[in-house]
Amino acid sequence: MDDILSRYCPRIDFDSYEDFYQNYRCDAPENFNFAYDVVDEWARIDPAKPALLWTNDEGAALSYTFADMKRLSSKAAAVLLDLGLSKGDVVMLILKQRPEVWIMLTALEKIGAVAIPGTYQLTRKDIAYRCNAAEVKVLITVDDGELLDNIAAALPECPGVRHWAVVTPPRAAGAGIPAGCLDLRRAMEGAPETFTRPSGGADTRLREPMLIYFSSGTTGMPKMVLHDHSLPLGHIVTARYWLCVQDGKVHMTQTDSGWAKFAWGKIYGQWICGAVIGAYDTEKFTPRGILDAIDRLRPATFCAPATIFRFLIKEDLSGRDFSFIKRCSVAGEPLSPEVYHQIKEKTGLEIREGFGQSETSVMAACFKWLPVRPGSMGKPAPLFGLELLDEAGAPCDDGMVGNISVTAAGDPGSAGPGAAPVSGGSPPGLFRGYWKDGEVTARCWSGGVYRTGDMAWRDSDGYYWFVGRNDDVIKCSGYRIGPFEVESALMEHPAVLECAVTAAPDPTRGQVVKATIVLAKGRVPSEDLKRELQNHVKRVTAPYKYPRIVDFVEELPKTVSGKIQRNLIRQKDAGPAG
Repeated sequence: MDDILSRYCPRIDFDSYEDFYQNYRCDAPENFNFAYDVVDEWARIDPAKPALLWTNDEGAALSYTFADMKRLSSKAAAVLLDLGLSKGDVVMLILKQRPEVWIMLTALEKIGAVAIPGTYQLTRKDIAYRCNAAEVKVLITVDDGELLDNIAAALPECPGVRHWAVVTPPRAAGAGIPAGCLDLRRAMEGAPETFTRPSGGADTRLREPMLIYFSSGTTGMPKMVLHDHSLPLGHIVTARYWLCVQDGKVHMTQTDSGWAKFAWGKIYGQWICGAVIGAYDTEKFTPRGILDAIDRLRPATFCAPATIFRFLIKEDLSGRDFSFIKRCSVAGEPLSPEVYHQIKEKTGLEIREGFGQSETSVMAACFKWLPVRPGSMGKPAPLFGLELLDEAGAPCDDGMVGNISVTAAGDPGSAGPGAAPVSGGSPPGLFRGYWKDGEVTARCWSGGVYRTGDMAWRDSDGYYWFVGRNDDVIKCSGYRIGPFEVESALMEHPAVLECAVTAAPDPTRGQVVKATIVLAKGRVPSEDLKRELQNHVKRVTAPYKYPRIVDFVEELPKTVSGKIQRNLIRQKDAGPAG
């Protein structure tokens, strides 16, 4: 593992969390490029080193070495150049978890183009908005009927898109793709296998744009989160010290390639550390599907969003072998203590929580040295200078709720139209700003501090506890109530599969707590069940936090990244504007 990792981290092993927090350093060379300095370098050091194990719903299996990744990404880079792309051009990738995701991300880094990953769940409106806002020049997608129809409907509204390329299944080149599309698989077959790293101004620099994520924020239109070439180095902490990936062993993070969790768990830090990516390319999540994929991939380390664990505890897990998983993690949304305890009881796995955003690498986590405290996100990662700040910007005492903030953020520079924000001295893994929107950037990032908008409190031992987004905190009769603590209480009840807690308007109290609940299989809504759930919350948490309103629904509104959209529930309760 140290062959590549030690080039960027002068010290790799630490005796304790305190040692790690105080002494971890990451050296970021000015011309670092993940494609050349990690993927191609592994291919040079050990051509047969495994890089990717892939499976799908049908149980098919493919494997790739780093030599394969170097060769295929070089061929793809040549195709992209033939399309007229150059350094700084923007390309959208909607590729699910096809092997081409890893190939195309590496290829775009080789030519210095900027990638925008997108989820296959995007609608015509979503696609048109993203293409125009980011000035996308090339769109590369999978051969999926509904997705192709949405893109075909969107492209007339996207005059800047010059080319549309489609990845067809193996042995099906050219079959059924829309007229005017480039068959990427066929184009790559005739492309050269070697690609020379550009020199001079054509080569990339550390602070130049590499990747844009459209945020899956629960309010407003998606923002363009711009990362530079330091992002992979920022995820060393994510991969080695939180996920605890192992050189030559399989790591599996379950996520679509359109979400920022892909960057967290399926490429950058993992490959720097020499791990093998385990990919499960599914058309629709089912508990049995992911359990069967785990059996096939046999990951040594595993990470999934809280939603997956919530579904798994409702399954019969007897007879399933999880002994090969040595480390299990969760991120994306907080995991309630009840789900933690049930997973541990049924599988023996201890889940370690991590916290961060599309804008960052891991900011806080239950790192390898720390005892797990169920419901806590753990302690701060090094380099970010994480603090909890009050509304005036002053540090919060233990027990006080504050805005989770990066105090080592540096200056984001300009995020206005046509400008690539440049941040001197900010930690690797921190975004450069909201692209083309300096006003929004300045709202949350100024004076060397980035305020995340997420709220938490810290206990006397330094563990952080998530409360919710600033807009989600409920103010009822003078109390401030975090939705997560009420949701955690509800999740302890066997009738609850999923829930969202929000503020509902009340003429007397200003706001009251409302619980919107999806019931477990076999449970039926009733007034008796409402009272049972309300009394349950009163028993397990402070009585004033119980939900005065309980609404049973078939499903919760979620973003395309799977996060619950509490703002849509609040908007519905508030009624028509005006």
